[in-house]
Amino acid sequence: MQQFADYLLDEGLLAGMPKSLGYVLVVAFFAFVLLNFIMLVAGVTSWLERRVWARIQSRIGPNRVGPQGAIQWLADGIKNIMKEDIVPTAADAPLFKLAPYLAMIGFFGAWACVPFGDGLIVADLNVGVLYITAVTGLVVVGILMAGWASNNKWALLGGIRSAAQIVSYEIPAAIAVNTVILLTGTLSMQGIIRAQGWAPWNWFLFDNPFTFVAFFLFFVALLAEGNRTPFDLPEAESELVAGAFTEYSGLRSLLFFLVEWGNLYIVGALCTSLFLGGWQVPAFTDNGFLLGLAQFVVFFAKSYFLVFVAMWIRATLPRVRVDQLMSVCWKYLVPISFVNLLGAMLWVVAFPNGWLPMRLGMFLFGVMTTLYFLMRVAFHLRRARPLMTWNPIA
Repeated sequence: MQQFADYLLDEGLLAGMPKSLGYVLVVAFFAFVLLNFIMLVAGVTSWLERRVWARIQSRIGPNRVGPQGAIQWLADGIKNIMKEDIVPTAADAPLFKLAPYLAMIGFFGAWACVPFGDGLIVADLNVGVLYITAVTGLVVVGILMAGWASNNKWALLGGIRSAAQIVSYEIPAAIAVNTVILLTGTLSMQGIIRAQGWAPWNWFLFDNPFTFVAFFLFFVALLAEGNRTPFDLPEAESELVAGAFTEYSGLRSLLFFLVEWGNLYIVGALCTSLFLGGWQVPAFTDNGFLLGLAQFVVFFAKSYFLVFVAMWIRATLPRVRVDQLMSVCWKYLVPISFVNLLGAMLWVVAFPNGWLPMRLGMFLFGVMTTLYFLMRVAFHLRRARPLMTWNPIA
């Protein structure tokens, strides 16, 4: 963004304008573009997730508004915006109204350091990983504020659960990130991606056994931080009505779900950047536009594949109990992550430049594991009861 802003101020449309005002306009433009992209991604994800659930669970998903229900998310958004905005009489009105916007600020701020391409990033901070970890902490403050300000015992329990699990699962997630930082020596998202290659055996996922374990620790911890099944205890409709969001309606309720579905892509983007080579593609052309477009498509595809995996998990696994949720973190993920970090330290000392045979071996192990998994999926699909025919007119 800095280079683009300098170009506009020196030679482009904003030439001659005071730099302070020019930078404000450029930041506002990027924020507008990014916000619309976020809403589009979150909306389409909400529709696709319901379609995936329906297919996995042998039922009918949204299929009326648009082809195959493709614009159901837009209809739902318009419906929520038109609904009455209700503030409970006994609620703390200022905090109740502020909470969803605070959660939105924390979520929106994280996108500034998401590297969609070599030059397609809003702010390439040298502490990008630390920044994303810090700014997303505002989301839990917003959720906890929503639960407390609602003056509802179910909402309060949901907010407390959310705070407890996010604070807890940030520990194994941060330790897992440290295994990658040990290999690169940088906290920059772009620096971490550039330290990898476009070929899968050059990704940090397959660099050594410790980064392989760190990827799964990180992915599970981020699912828990994002309140995704089987860790969706803050909402827990069967116990807490809708958790921290019970008293919310209209646009404010919609903002919380926008954060949840948009955060799903942030999870995929972080895992892609740290472990899956990010936007790296072969240098197949000298055309900067085509190369940038290819980088964006590759990065988006990798990230959205992980979004699909999260949908798959949600449609398959049941919700755990709150004591099981905390036990998984403190009794298993935290000790495993510490041991894994120690192993990564020893590996870096022994092989400071990596070891190609290990990378190739880990890559072949990943390929064989994936093929076996797909074979098991195909086995169950062949033996699954076929979907019942459904006549929408009947």
